[in-house]
Amino acid sequence: MLLIRQLTRWMMLFAALILLLLPLPQTQAVDDDIETLLARMTLEQKVGQMFMAHLYGPILTETGRDLLVTWQPGALALFNSNIQTPQQITRLTNSYQQTIIGAGGVPLLIATDQEGGVIQRLRDGFTTWPVPKLLTATDDPRLTAQAGSALASELRAVGINMNLAPVLDLDTNRDNPIIGRRSPGGHPERVGRTAAGFIEGLQAAGVLATAKHFPGHGDTTEDSHVTLPAVTSDRARLASTELVPFVHAIEAGVGVVMVAHVWYTAYDPDNPRPASLSPAVVTDLLRGELGFDGIIMTDAMDMDAVDKRHTPGEAAILAIQAGVDLIAYGPNMGEQTQMQAMQAVVDAVRAGEITEERLDESVRRLLRAKQTVGLFDWQPLEPETAPQRIDLDGRQQLIAALFRAGVTIAHNESDLLPLSAPQVAIIHPANRMDVYRECSPYQSNIRWLAVSDRPLPGEIELAQSIASQVDVVVVFTRDAYSDASQQALVASLPPESTIVVALTSPYDYVRFPQIAGYVVTYSPLPPAIPAACAVLFGAQPASGTLAVDLSPDLP
Repeated sequence: MLLIRQLTRWMMLFAALILLLLPLPQTQAVDDDIETLLARMTLEQKVGQMFMAHLYGPILTETGRDLLVTWQPGALALFNSNIQTPQQITRLTNSYQQTIIGAGGVPLLIATDQEGGVIQRLRDGFTTWPVPKLLTATDDPRLTAQAGSALASELRAVGINMNLAPVLDLDTNRDNPIIGRRSPGGHPERVGRTAAGFIEGLQAAGVLATAKHFPGHGDTTEDSHVTLPAVTSDRARLASTELVPFVHAIEAGVGVVMVAHVWYTAYDPDNPRPASLSPAVVTDLLRGELGFDGIIMTDAMDMDAVDKRHTPGEAAILAIQAGVDLIAYGPNMGEQTQMQAMQAVVDAVRAGEITEERLDESVRRLLRAKQTVGLFDWQPLEPETAPQRIDLDGRQQLIAALFRAGVTIAHNESDLLPLSAPQVAIIHPANRMDVYRECSPYQSNIRWLAVSDRPLPGEIELAQSIASQVDVVVVFTRDAYSDASQQALVASLPPESTIVVALTSPYDYVRFPQIAGYVVTYSPLPPAIPAACAVLFGAQPASGTLAVDLSPDLP
């Protein structure tokens, strides 16, 4: 048995080598080469290209191998079950590509969600990126492009060539249960400029960018993972707000747009269906009005907004009929069910519900994208040297620069900032001693108080006592917007001499708008602290611009 497996492995590698030596399109190939490859494809291969599958586990299982060999999907998405270390991910992506090539298929687009902040699949051995709002606060597309390029180099280091980012949903509804900290901000034009820089940086470094969730998931109060949310704004409102970042992304040449599982009544007034299955949104709006000619993909089709309404096969057929190029699956749909959906599309073509010419339109786009990221020249990566390719240490200066450029003085009544008062107190979470370490060099006589994450009554009383003895008190908060005990701490202090530094949520201000000063770092990562201390004491200007709307008084 071992000998048979070894022979099989060698035969697959030999087949892969032969395939790579055949006159397939190269990166510099013209459209004629794409047409030649398209003409070689069977109906099943064309259908396979239009699916972004998900295979469970940190290694390629026999079930996963069966899906790859049988259906030769165009793309795979990596989720938590697939991800351990850089070395393991590299071995996994190598095995995916070698299997698909050995089966006579086209190399895969391999994607993951590396948004930064709350959603970043790659963590162990990879850079921890701040939330997208920090990038928007810099309002510096050049710096944002550097971030996109650096992030792309980490993805390519382990064989990933497509990022399911950036999120372009505006943070315009504080009751949104799913977008929140994932959103890059509330200002359409500034989010659009930031997105354009990030996209250009990603794609210049060889990773396809994905603008999501079109036409905007920000102004919802429900989560499309569990139900079908509705956006009831009219077309004029959508055009002036939600669509603006996507227009910037399209002008920047974004390779992929992901369509949301959200019902937009302005485009489907009498048909409550997800935008991902709507010809009015996919074909008429995105393709027609906005002129996007890249890849249109769905959000994960195993989300309840879709799979509670349609079988996987029905949903896939409806998506293609709407104009979608790539049907995506997440971690909640097994390999057998995904293959059944692919078969349903094949059956629909043979039954005349979908034309093969319609498939060809999408497959052309997918092949061009693969050509763009160099997949027709694919070579395996050395797993053991993945950490060197990632170069974690080389990213820290860039992260620090993002914080220096993004830390924002949102409110500064009576010009208390930068701090010049002779007596200053600083209150900070007890497990963030880096606040003491970074701020103490600026002034020798600071009064210090370390408190619990949820300050206790005794700590609040002590804070009041200290505040009564100084000219200015600075309080570092972490998501006080959602924490009553932090709100009580700040409320107990004299508002005319209190400055809050919000390390996590920019919305903390909403809970205590009477305070004299408000500084936002957007993210609690360690580089936020030296940047905030430098701004507090005037060692550097606060060049950040507020990424969200807090009140009419704060521009």
